[in-house]
Amino acid sequence: MDAAEPYPFGEPVALDPHPRFADLRQSEGPTRVTMPYGGDAWLVTRYEQTKFVLSDPRFSRAAAAGADVPRARPGFEPVGNLLCMDPPEHGRIRSLVAKAFTVRRVEALRPRVQEIADGLLDRMVAAGPPADFAAAVAWELPVQVICELLGVPLDDRALVRRCTETIVAVGRDVTPADVTAARDRLAGCLTGLIARRKAEPADDLLTALVAARDDGDRLSDRELLMLGIALLAGGHESTASQIGSFGYQLLSERPLWHTLAADPELVPAAVEELLRFVPLVTVTDLARIATEDLELGGRTIHAGDAVLVQLDAANRDAQVFPHAGELDFGRKVNRHLAFGFGVHHCIGAPLARLELRVLFGTLIRRLPTLNLAVTAADVEWTTGRLMRGVRALPVVW
Repeated sequence: MDAAEPYPFGEPVALDPHPRFADLRQSEGPTRVTMPYGGDAWLVTRYEQTKFVLSDPRFSRAAAAGADVPRARPGFEPVGNLLCMDPPEHGRIRSLVAKAFTVRRVEALRPRVQEIADGLLDRMVAAGPPADFAAAVAWELPVQVICELLGVPLDDRALVRRCTETIVAVGRDVTPADVTAARDRLAGCLTGLIARRKAEPADDLLTALVAARDDGDRLSDRELLMLGIALLAGGHESTASQIGSFGYQLLSERPLWHTLAADPELVPAAVEELLRFVPLVTVTDLARIATEDLELGGRTIHAGDAVLVQLDAANRDAQVFPHAGELDFGRKVNRHLAFGFGVHHCIGAPLARLELRVLFGTLIRRLPTLNLAVTAADVEWTTGRLMRGVRALPVVW
């Protein structure tokens, strides 16, 4: 077996993928890496192999739940999380969630998402330039949307943000006990709310999840709680990070911004291309455990081996995406893996797309002269987090 190399390969630099990923995509198969926690794993960087790992049932997510497997974060993945289930249990939960979290429900949010986006921009513009776009908009829009969708009081959004930041921390300053405590605080926030929705139904997603049933089956209180935590944590952290990163990408390369401002109809395609091109994570996570011996790209994966996929590297695979290292808002075919693939494809993808399209469409319409207030090199980035994000994004208009 090949000697494992330390992973991550280096500290993240803005939105630049580490050059090692380009090298690895030229390899026939996955490579061995030593993760920050839990030991060695196989790292997959090529597009088709990534799809294979994400869709083949011989790679188990359930086997990683509650276990000290190779991973990026200090805490173990909790048992009962939808992301840590295999079929058929995963299919049962997913089916019940899909009955509540429908495309129609998400699309019905469009006017409210627009209203929130306009309100945040109104306040930013009223305060006058320069402004911190990250604090004023990027971190506020997704947390307000997910809190309203679940019926969580907006007074709790600061708690949601603090707990989520702890859950996705990858630095040594956060311990497994810290992660457990953060999940417990989110659970405390949701437990009372679930009880109230059972007694007093409302027009929100949590009520719909409480009511969802299939042939007499319904979500248990534990399943509701785990889903609520996953939706709160995943429903804003990733989208907020993407909003800040997409804003940085567009404003640091002015021709991109001018292209959108000149043709707003490009926004949906631009969002898809940004999802493909802009890396979201600083380090990959969510290991899958092989349940039997198999071969992948000429490498023998043994039963019990952990396998990790690097989605942002797979999205730069030139065998699938012509001129993959360039942003192309006119790309005709864009089957990127930003939201995953297979049974664990992100259930919140329609909501994320809605928020990104509404916000960036509104930005170019209302603030076509938006620009960075500092040089791109002077923008500061967060550290010790699973997801890349700007610490602040100073802008003028």
